[in-house]
Parts: sequence; structure tokens; C-alpha cells
Amino acid sequence: MPILLFGSRHVELITGKKTTTIRKLWKKPLKPGDRLHCYWNLVSKERRKLFEAEVTDVEVVKFKDLIINDSLAHEEGFESAAELEADFRRTYPDDTADGSLFQVIRFKKLPVDEWEGKKIDEKAMITKRADLLFDVGKFNKSVVCYTAALKIDPDDVYLLNKKGDNLSRLGKFQEAIECYDKALEIDQTNEFILNNKAIALLNSNKPEDALKANDMAMGIDAENVVVLYWRGFILEMLGDFQGALECYNKIIKLNPEDPEVWNAKGNILSEMNRTEEALESYDKALELCLDEEPDASTWNRKGNALLELGRLPEAVECYSEALKLDPKNDVILSNKGVALMELERFREAVECFRKAVLLNPTNDDAKILRDECLENL
Repeated sequence: MPILLFGSRHVELITGKKTTTIRKLWKKPLKPGDRLHCYWNLVSKERRKLFEAEVTDVEVVKFKDLIINDSLAHEEGFESAAELEADFRRTYPDDTADGSLFQVIRFKKLPVDEWEGKKIDEKAMITKRADLLFDVGKFNKSVVCYTAALKIDPDDVYLLNKKGDNLSRLGKFQEAIECYDKALEIDQTNEFILNNKAIALLNSNKPEDALKANDMAMGIDAENVVVLYWRGFILEMLGDFQGALECYNKIIKLNPEDPEVWNAKGNILSEMNRTEEALESYDKALELCLDEEPDASTWNRKGNALLELGRLPEAVECYSEALKLDPKNDVILSNKGVALMELERFREAVECFRKAVLLNPTNDDAKILRDECLENL
């Protein structure tokens, strides 16, 4: 039973957008008609099945020819043959002589009801991959997964909304709005989707249309703090500083512990030349972010705040302090790994994610982040 393992670089293969992969020639070479069992996670011992496929063609290529073939490199997901060469020299250090043989495997994915082995919920699997990739900012890859999942279920409101969010992150606001509109055709009373549409309209330089979408969201839930926050931002863009200030004050009444809202209030008060009040708001924001009792949870939250502000070395220090108090907390280890990853300290990040997975084998975020780091070593 031939097995292929895929990592996050192979998203287009996982979703079926591409159907070619290049591997070292096996002792028993593949041939057309062979069944492939394909799994996620190149290095994890807890591999998860992705799909089964049937080999349609196999081409044997020498390494010296492979590393000058841009077309095959593109099929494998690389920008160029030079990028493929660098990766293959790392992956196959003992098989990079000119005459070393590789197999170009072309295949077709099989419907789940034609699988030989255990069947899976393919939509759920692809959605989970999409969510993980989205959460770590791999938006070009996650949008491919959301699109693939929607081919299975084109009316899934969650997927339509997430694809819209994904497209917004990629700056494709009109496509995002189309996703939100389709989701709203199915669920007309979802204030979160209406709010996401408002954000996309605002980013499309259509603040008046954004306010209309936000009005509809407010009509569903006038005390939704997320909707209120973005209403304040939209009103600020429209020059209605008093209206924005009223939104932020309402949020503070509902949730006085949100430093982001205090900061936004400070910005508005600054625009209104109410400097002393603005400073009070900024001080309150800093107090909520940074001045708390030094238990593990507080150190972790402080680290998160610093990470959000882009103060990465300070965030790492906070997570380290938190781990002194709670060394077996896989969430804090993962957070520290993310900060190290952003600093491109990949070896240290891998160690954090490895420990997190050992402590909690169900921590899928740590697994995928560990794999991302390994690909950067």
C-alpha cells in the first residue's frame, strides 16, 4: 500500500487543485493504476488521512534534469527550479548526485465512497486545515482550502464567512463582499457577517456603504461590542468623532476591561483636541495591558498584548516568565513559539511547539506551527 505524506507546502495537492508530486524513486517504483494512501503531516507521528488516489502516470527524472526544469518545479509548488533544488538538497541530502533518480507522480483523487481504507469527513478535514493555516497567517494557502471545502458544500455559511475573511486579508475586498453576500442570503440575521461585510466595504473606500451594513448589524444586536467597535471606526473615517466616541463609551460600559477600546477612545479624544482626557484613556489602556499581578496567566496576557503591538523580544520575555510559574502549559509554550517564529528564531520555536505537543497531543495548532518552522530551517 504506497503511502504519500504531505505538509503545509502541499495545500494545492491536498485540496485537489494540483495532482502531481515529485518524490525520490522507491525500490518498488510506482506504476499507473497503483492506489495511493495520502496523509497530512510530514514529521508528526500522529498522521491524519487526507485522501486516496490512483496513479495515472509516473515519469522517472534524473536529479540533474529535475533541477533545471521550472515547469516541474511549478507543479510541485515551487517558484522556480532553483527553489526546488535548494529544498530537495535539504530533504534528500544523500540523493543529489546528477544521476540520482526521482519519480514524478501524477494521480487523480478518488471519491470517498471508492476508498479502500478508512473513510473520513473530507469537508471537515479540509476546513480544519484551512482554519489552522488562517490562524497562522498563511492566507494564500488557507483560501485554497476554504475554496476546496466550498466545492463540497457551497452553502456552508461558516465557510463562506471564513473565505470572505480570508479574501479580505489578501486585499481582495470585492470577492470577500461576494462571499459575505452569499452567506447573508442563507443567514440574513447574522450580525457578525454583516459586520465583516462592513469592514470589507470600509477597506474598499466605501465608508457610507460600510455604515449601512453596520446599521443592519446594529439592528440585530445593538450591544454587540464587536459591531460597536467597528461602528466607531467607520464613524471616525466619516469624520463623525462625537458619534465614534459615543460608540467607544458604550463599549466601555459593557466591558470596561478592554484595552483596545480605551486606546481607540484615546485616539478619538486626541482628534477632538481633548488631550488630557486622551492621556487618561491611553493610561487606562496601558494599565489593562501591562500592569497586572505577575501570575502565569497575567504574564501570558501581557505577552499577548506585546505580541499584538509587535514588541516581540518583550513578548518572549513575558512568556518565559509565565513558563517559570507554569512550565507545563502548552498554550503558553505555543504563544512563545509564535513570538520566536516571528523573530525568525525557528530552532527555538520548534522546541516550544515540540514541548507543547508532548504535553498536549491534541494541540493541532502547535503541530502545524512546528512543521512550518521545520520547513524554514
